[in-house]
Amino acid sequence: MKVLVLGSGQLARMMCLAAEPLNIRTLAYDVNQDLVVHPITQLPMNMSYADAINEVDVITAEFEHIPAPILSLAQQSGKLKPGANAIQAGGDRRVEKALLGQAKVNNAKHHLVSDEASFNQAIKTLGLPIVFKTAKEGYDGKGQWRLKEASQAQGIWQQMASVLSSSDASQAIVAEQFVPFQREVSMIGARNAQGEIKTYPLTENHHENGVLSVSLALGENDVLQQQADQMFTAIAQALDYVGVLAVEFFDLNGELLVNEIAPRVHNSGHWTQQGCYSSQFENHIRAVCGLPLGDTQLIQPSLMVNLLGEAQVNNQVLALPSVGVHWYNKENKPGRKMGHINVSATDKATLTNKLSQLKDLLPISTHQGIEAVLGKLTS
Repeated sequence: MKVLVLGSGQLARMMCLAAEPLNIRTLAYDVNQDLVVHPITQLPMNMSYADAINEVDVITAEFEHIPAPILSLAQQSGKLKPGANAIQAGGDRRVEKALLGQAKVNNAKHHLVSDEASFNQAIKTLGLPIVFKTAKEGYDGKGQWRLKEASQAQGIWQQMASVLSSSDASQAIVAEQFVPFQREVSMIGARNAQGEIKTYPLTENHHENGVLSVSLALGENDVLQQQADQMFTAIAQALDYVGVLAVEFFDLNGELLVNEIAPRVHNSGHWTQQGCYSSQFENHIRAVCGLPLGDTQLIQPSLMVNLLGEAQVNNQVLALPSVGVHWYNKENKPGRKMGHINVSATDKATLTNKLSQLKDLLPISTHQGIEAVLGKLTS
């Protein structure tokens, strides 16, 4: 069996690594360069996008912001999993909000903004503070504004107006009522075409400057896990979803609100590579290829640390027990996700100790996020 991944970044790379033991071959399509490449070597495969569509059995995606003509051609083939509607829901907050309403899951109140009149109406309807997010192409804290006081309104509107005027006509901004959440958690789960659903333990996420720094999976809160399971299932069924889906939540004193969805394998689920019997990458391949889903139970407490703008780490990291380093073979740029480190331990106390040891071996740039997690683990 052959799978074509739309996108040729690190997620396609890790899908390929998970697919090979299942005797499934993967290709990747670099949508920016119009090249079909091998997901790991990045070497061109000497075929066109149309040729690749004809050659493979399944088409899937590693990111949401796929140009419409490319996505349309994949959808027309009948091989795209998840379907174009699911991928578009992850790439446009307007579509996403409509889906969440259809699935009847709790999420923040919102208002669409396309001009100054609707901007002022959003303030009147939602009250302050408000978070504004571009409907399309915002990620890792980009394309977002926070309006806390009325005196900031005109300045923020000018910034937003500049973005709207320089974007295509399909761009808009979604205003969301600010949610005073205690923490962000995410659920990674998979659904196959037969309707089988399996979810991973909830993950607690810690960000620095709007970018994910550390994800932590302890498997401790059964009540929240049940809530998340129900909401995940409602969303996956509303989309008739096939593949791995990530749902990010705000935790408000034990009540979950959906923040956003990602119709793909997700950064906050990388810890599953060693924290579970079947990783999110393996289960995505299993789901889209019509195979039974793998075991998602937590083997032992685990976490992931992102390596942001770091081309290398101290080799002593590799000497730490139950610590795995995953590099993406990317050109180094400040703040760029260059790789990640997974850590597992038999219990919470041991995991805390290992993370502390790891911190001392990593660059100072990674310490802030790790120290925040260490504070939570020891509180």
